[in-house]
Amino acid sequence: MPEFIPVIGKDEIQRQLSRTAKAISTDYKGRELVLIGVLKGAFLFLADLVRQINLENIKIDFIQASSYGADTISSEKIVLKKDIDIDIRGKDVLLVEDIVDTGLTLTHLIRHLQNFGPKSVKVCAMVDKSERRETAITVDYACVAVQEGFLVGYGLDYAEDYRNLPEIYHLKL
Repeated sequence: MPEFIPVIGKDEIQRQLSRTAKAISTDYKGRELVLIGVLKGAFLFLADLVRQINLENIKIDFIQASSYGADTISSEKIVLKKDIDIDIRGKDVLLVEDIVDTGLTLTHLIRHLQNFGPKSVKVCAMVDKSERRETAITVDYACVAVQEGFLVGYGLDYAEDYRNLPEIYHLKL
């Protein structure tokens, strides 16, 4: 039976999300911003985040990549499952992730998006987890930093389970 150890509660998620949305709103004031959510994990975070960003020109798209499958350790083989549909040439792009762990998937996605000629590509993550970081990736906007643990809830999953939990937990199998 899995054990769920609380890491980030609902109130803290909302506080940090509001702080992050305010920073994004300030930094992109007067500019068009394309938010690209990384499926499937970022969909809850992106939905809550975009409703708190105070900008007039926001577009939303999704991209999907996989490196975990049904394991708790990245396979390091990144597979692009869904590409973007919006033209991002000359636009500011904010790649929205649920969690940045090794950084390998995110590095792959940033390189991929840069091929479309955006003005800029920055990263926003609900969780910046440095325990297993393998690349020098910059997380421009992070709601929370967590040092270690396999996390589930608020979009984060283990083999497609536990995304629906309203808080973030460390999963002990």
